[in-house]
Amino acid sequence: MRLKNKTCVVTGAAAGIGFETASTFAVEGAHVIALDRDLNGLQALKAECPAVKTHILDVTDADAVTLFFETSKTIDVLFNCAGMVATGNVLACTRSDWTRTLDLNVSALFYMCRCILPLMVSGAGGSIINMASVISSIGAAPDRFAYATSKAAVIGLTKSIALDYASQSIRCNAICPSAVETPSMAARISAMDNPVKARAAFESRQPIGRMATTTEIAEMAVYLAGDVSGCVTGSTIIMDGGAKL
Repeated sequence: MRLKNKTCVVTGAAAGIGFETASTFAVEGAHVIALDRDLNGLQALKAECPAVKTHILDVTDADAVTLFFETSKTIDVLFNCAGMVATGNVLACTRSDWTRTLDLNVSALFYMCRCILPLMVSGAGGSIINMASVISSIGAAPDRFAYATSKAAVIGLTKSIALDYASQSIRCNAICPSAVETPSMAARISAMDNPVKARAAFESRQPIGRMATTTEIAEMAVYLAGDVSGCVTGSTIIMDGGAKL
């Protein structure tokens, strides 16, 4: 077991990448704390992985996050996976789109790291994994203005923490996929005028001809969470099927 006895926190754990990663962490022997706002999704995770501890938590609420972790003693791994995708260019981006995107994709990471880093400092170190994207400072995509801005910020946050805490055995890395086959992706495709054409367009962006799977992302998270990646920090791990080659 690659994560035996590690205490791992996963946000956005009720669906998609977060759900798959929380489940995989548990299979690898971790003590998993799964967080989300979606009760039904957390119940489904609990049914699949009874050992996982599930909790309702709005990670955009700084006070709620602080209160949740104030009695915690040891956290070895934090996977900041909660996020959202707002569509539209800069002129189509509403104030609500902008605020919600930055609140969940950026500020929530700040709140989580601010609470968990002291536990890692006082312990034996740890690993922070942030969900970023190739749609960021790495590259762009049409009508992803707010999303790209937020994920560029995630990469900056990742590198800053990695540098500031490297000497204390705390690593921080970002996973940067292109399109991933998730329930939210399927919902976005289904809502488009021509779902078949839209799916083909998403898949064609990757030279390998398909989107990444949640299993592939989860396996990368396991690698970054484990001791075998001890020399990896401040990295943007691109998992885009060759889209940015």
